[in-house]
Amino acid sequence: MLQFSLVNTKIKFLNVGVYLLIYSVFLGCENKVEKEEKNAIPVENLKLIGYVAGYEDFDPAKVEAAKLTHINYAFANIVDGKAKFELEVDSSKIASLTALKSKNPDLKVLYSVGGWVWSDKFSHIAATVSARNTFAESCVTLMKKHGFDGVDLDWEYPGQRGEDNAFRPADKENFTLLLKAIRELLEIEGKRDNTHYLLSIASGADQSYIDHTDLGKAQEYLDFINVMCYDFYHGWFYQTGHHANIYPSDGEKFDGNSGQQAIKRHLEAGVPANKLVMGVPFYGRMWEKVNPENNGLYQSAMSTGMIVPYWDIIDKMASGDYKEFYDESAKASYLWNVKDSIFISWETPKDIDTKVQFIKKNGLGGAMFWEYSLDKDQELLNTLFKKMK
Repeated sequence: MLQFSLVNTKIKFLNVGVYLLIYSVFLGCENKVEKEEKNAIPVENLKLIGYVAGYEDFDPAKVEAAKLTHINYAFANIVDGKAKFELEVDSSKIASLTALKSKNPDLKVLYSVGGWVWSDKFSHIAATVSARNTFAESCVTLMKKHGFDGVDLDWEYPGQRGEDNAFRPADKENFTLLLKAIRELLEIEGKRDNTHYLLSIASGADQSYIDHTDLGKAQEYLDFINVMCYDFYHGWFYQTGHHANIYPSDGEKFDGNSGQQAIKRHLEAGVPANKLVMGVPFYGRMWEKVNPENNGLYQSAMSTGMIVPYWDIIDKMASGDYKEFYDESAKASYLWNVKDSIFISWETPKDIDTKVQFIKKNGLGGAMFWEYSLDKDQELLNTLFKKMK
């Protein structure tokens, strides 16, 4: 798999035209169904990026390396201003992942810093020149120590509340400066090693994320951006809804989101289409004690949307208590258990097929998924691999 910097010559020359075409299509798209874009030029050598969570009870040696272009190992924490692995199992799991290159020499293995729980220190380490430089140096040191090919930042979220993170108005500018500091050191190290080290981020899908960052400038320091096109309805919501729909839903009641809108926002912010990687979830969101109207879709619930792995959803369906539904406007699947008043928004092979078509037609850089162990029989991964290939 060629990296972004090595995308074929034809795409390089036509990049500006492709971006303008896609941008105009998104701005004029008012209907909620997929449009044929006959003039869009698909990006060759699409990225297929999988996150592997070190805290899951999963052996990374079982990852099917031939089906991936990149692996992001999650997560490193920020300790005393530096990137650091905190789990006892990290070193052995990282070694298992980097060993996969013997099966796929083109595989790139990065490590991700932060995540939902460990984003609490980002605002502090980005706030001053000295703190940014200290953190950037630690990122490169940790990368070299474990033989990674790059660094991925998952700051949730600059300038706004996440789990329990510090945030400040200056995060918008400091986020870009932090990426610049890391990129500069990666370039220095890359010249020494005669290689190109990667730098990427996981980005939020809503307008608030766009407003609190300067992605048009930040993308200059990034190889690609993994757009988290999921959790549109999540663990803070006592209302059910699609958590990873590709298009807006005609039945939307609570001002939801969609993958199409998320990508449009990134394009409008100034990110080239072929640097955007669409995130897909290998998990669903489940609500209990749901109002039974409309088969539970867009209804109030007595619980918030808890995460449920894909393999667990398949097991639940074996009970025979769940009925499958499909929102044609949103191109999204969901389940309703009338017996127990349970609603599940989930990702299916059908949904993934639709998203891969979207990725290709709009000249995006590829697909990312969270997280490998949640799809233990690789049904979703196999669909992604087959359709993108």
